[in-house]
Amino acid sequence: MRIISGKFKGRRFNPPADKWPTRPTTDVAKEGLFNILQHALNFEELKVLDLFGGSGSHSYEFISRGCEDVTYVDKFPGCAKFVEKTAKTLDIQQFIKIVNADVFKFIERSVVQYDFILADPPFQMPTIDTLPNLIFEKNMLAPGGWFVLEHNYLHQFEMHPRYVQQRNYGGTIFSFFEMPEEEVS
Repeated sequence: MRIISGKFKGRRFNPPADKWPTRPTTDVAKEGLFNILQHALNFEELKVLDLFGGSGSHSYEFISRGCEDVTYVDKFPGCAKFVEKTAKTLDIQQFIKIVNADVFKFIERSVVQYDFILADPPFQMPTIDTLPNLIFEKNMLAPGGWFVLEHNYLHQFEMHPRYVQQRNYGGTIFSFFEMPEEEVS
């Protein structure tokens, strides 16, 4: 796995392959997503939440591009330990908060708003379809904030009231949702 752009462009990291509980986003899909984000967001000003963070690939990419406030959440202790080790190697500990917790429990307890939330759950997880509603019900996005959900073709979100667009990269789909700047009464 590699960091695609920014300060750490080209840096590689290798999560342990034996019984690793993740499905890493392909470089092609990650590069496509971050090309969209690069042209729409100011990374230096973002408060980012990386749900189902796995190897930390997305978190490193945000930090490499200038983000200084990333919260990484994953329930697998091995993943959190790997991200801690990689953060030390990259010397980015001050920019990443690593939370070893169940994502749904984290969402339930959350009182923080983020400018950007990325969720990369296991595609076979039966509760993927509940994530957009949970994020918006818990008011986790700041006004104008984006939520991007990575999923496969078995899930459709076009009818969600906050859905904006989707991008497909092979078997990987990113659905984009947005919190309006101001709620209209």
